[in-house]
Amino acid sequence: METAVIHKNPLIDRCLKGDAKAQFELYKKYYKAMFNTSLRILNDRFEAEDVMQDAFLAAFTKLESYSGTVSFGAWLKRIVINKSLTALKKNNRLETIPLELAKQVNSAPEISAPQGLEPTTILARMQQLKPTYKIALTLHLIEGYDAKEIAQIMDVSYENSRTIISRAKNKLRTLLS
Repeated sequence: METAVIHKNPLIDRCLKGDAKAQFELYKKYYKAMFNTSLRILNDRFEAEDVMQDAFLAAFTKLESYSGTVSFGAWLKRIVINKSLTALKKNNRLETIPLELAKQVNSAPEISAPQGLEPTTILARMQQLKPTYKIALTLHLIEGYDAKEIAQIMDVSYENSRTIISRAKNKLRTLLS
């Protein structure tokens, strides 16, 4: 029994039929965004390039599993993020917060960052954060994921995810002031 294909993208249909030109078109359409996503997580251009290439290869080999319930870009971005996090874990650059600390709910009110800061300044300060904080903030503030999704991506509990995001925001505020 075959499953029905939901997506309506002729470019993806061509890729599914083995059309190399269609694959290259998809690659050209998404490679910059996917490279930047990986670079924000890994902070290493060469490693980000490798991860991005690996993610595209994985996407093209598993394209039949793409159902079209989300955009192709969102589906591919999830692959890039997961592969980037795997690369961090493999290199022992991803730290976790103990569960006991995660259960301590941070009840401090939201403090806004100083006004008039350039986005490049904020991004530069984010690079100074420890990897776990940088990843959580990148996923939350730049990529738009919520705490539940970040918990799944980072393979931590929901509470731990909220704690990491909160602490990362507080640390970033400190660096910006």
